[in-house]
Amino acid sequence: MNQGIGKERTREDHRGVSDQLYATYATGKDQRALSAIVGEEALSATDRLYLRAADRFETEFVNQRPDEDRTIDQSLALGWDIIADLPDSELKRIRPEFVEKYRPRKAAPVA
Repeated sequence: MNQGIGKERTREDHRGVSDQLYATYATGKDQRALSAIVGEEALSATDRLYLRAADRFETEFVNQRPDEDRTIDQSLALGWDIIADLPDSELKRIRPEFVEKYRPRKAAPVA
């Protein structure tokens, strides 16, 4: 995969999104193990975001259906969607200009 990422091969944010997804998944797995001991209620709000992101990474990203033929752009969009709920301060593996350019912003709740 590493040789397939780069200028004129994939989108500029590919490496950062990939790295962030794997880091998020690793953190989420740690939170899953911790929540098994102390309960999910004992986790911080950010820890629970990591837990949900890890669950989504497994169910939506990794467990791609055999009949699902995603493009690289669709995969990147899904990756961004999975990490979108994390605070900007947690997106340490993606260059800030790419966070600004590609990160989907959730609509504010309607009052």
